Amino acid sequence: MSLLPAVRGLLRPLRRVLTPHVPPRRGHAAVADARAILESELEGIRVAGTWKGERIITSKQGPRINVDGSRGTILNFCANNYLGLSSHPEVVQAGVDALNTYGAGLSSVRFICGTQDLHKELERRLAEFHEREDCILYASCFDANAGLFEVLLGPEDAVLSDELNHASIIDGIRLCRAKRLRYKHMSLEDLEARLQEAQSSRMRLVVTDGVFSMDGDVAPLEGICALAERYGALVFIDECHATGFLGARGRGTDELLGVMDRVHIVNSTLGKALGGAAGGYTVGPKPLIDLLRQRSRPYLFSNSLPPPVVGSALRALELLLASSHMAQSMAAKTMRFRDQMTEAGFAIGGSAHPICPVMLGDARLASLMADDMLKLGVYVVGFSFPVVPKGKARIRVQISAAHSDQDIDRCVEAFIQTGRKHGVVV
Repeated sequence: MSLLPAVRGLLRPLRRVLTPHVPPRRGHAAVADARAILESELEGIRVAGTWKGERIITSKQGPRINVDGSRGTILNFCANNYLGLSSHPEVVQAGVDALNTYGAGLSSVRFICGTQDLHKELERRLAEFHEREDCILYASCFDANAGLFEVLLGPEDAVLSDELNHASIIDGIRLCRAKRLRYKHMSLEDLEARLQEAQSSRMRLVVTDGVFSMDGDVAPLEGICALAERYGALVFIDECHATGFLGARGRGTDELLGVMDRVHIVNSTLGKALGGAAGGYTVGPKPLIDLLRQRSRPYLFSNSLPPPVVGSALRALELLLASSHMAQSMAAKTMRFRDQMTEAGFAIGGSAHPICPVMLGDARLASLMADDMLKLGVYVVGFSFPVVPKGKARIRVQISAAHSDQDIDRCVEAFIQTGRKHGVVV
């Protein structure tokens, strides 16, 4: 016991050597510096008028909602709820039934113990719906886009991407090692030049949104497919804003333009027209889907889609397959809004798509008009940089099959009243 104090005495200098010296409050200073940098960045967003607030909805999603701080029912014209199925009673009940039968979740990724017969059934039905060989589910279409390109393409390949493709496509392409070529928005002439530039590559993949979400314009797939065939390229489309309601049977842009057999890979979502909950997927050749199951990182390292989400999506798909009335009704409603707004003097982007961007240019104006619209009982949101290019701020209106003609007329009236207040129309 008498040796213990001596041993402790010998160890004290050693501890001082091994323990790093941290100046007092240095850690606190680092946090304060970081906070100051972040606050400065946030203030810049506020000053630019591009601050994105989040309004709080206190009801189910639908054409009419309740919003915290607003009185009465509000007309919702900014949801991706194209077919009005987000709160459809049969879709909701299917989710409840799946919850009771299969549980809340799998607590696992797919390849360990996270695949139920429900997941395989949805994959089978989606592949049939798109008339492709196979399908793989993801937690979101963002994940589907993040997981595709680095698996499919190597450094000896080339990817040719529309300059206005969705951020998730851009991020997914950044993860791959292929040669990256960007072509001007919907320009077949520029695409052809890039295809000529990529002729030495082993494989060429043309990548485009089927419908561009900020502008509502439809990719020229007939021309894209013709060029791809001429120069030996594959074609990929993201169909998030087309699946379920474009085309005679709601199959999407490729059906609308008659090129279903010429588009090779389709990514899309369950989070918009098909129930609106969550989830994305890839459909395409079976060898590609098999390889994605082996190597796609978002698939391998993300939990399986929750059973209630899968059950709801299956029922939404069944409703769509049973009748095309919902999809077909949207065309007339879309043109009703577009025609009335154009006649009133507003500039509406895109053409014949339920995404109807009301072009305003100024970010602050878009934000102020959206706030005033809410006071008139219409929920819309202003979009500005970085979601859209600088100087191209707009209010993006989205028409749903669940909107009535009276809803649309009331929305137009609110736009006219607000537009006159801010000098946009006379």
